[in-house]
Amino acid sequence: MAEAKSEVKAEDQQNFAVGNNSDPKDMQELTNYIQNILQQMQDKFQTTSDQIMTRIDDMANRIDDLEKNIADLMSQAGVEGGDK
Repeated sequence: MAEAKSEVKAEDQQNFAVGNNSDPKDMQELTNYIQNILQQMQDKFQTTSDQIMTRIDDMANRIDDLEKNIADLMSQAGVEGGDK
């Protein structure tokens, strides 16, 4: 088992070393790339959040209209029911 661990570690070190053979410019490019991806994810999350909030507001307005219409119908029914 100790050999398997050392093999994995050696492999990881080799992969890590390949990544670290980059000059600082490449590391800066990688950092910028990651920051770009994170910014895109944040933008998409914000857009989705805004869309959800808009839909919630629309639904609240629909519910308010529905409550008003129900109150109007109940009022009309009460007036019509009293006439009969």
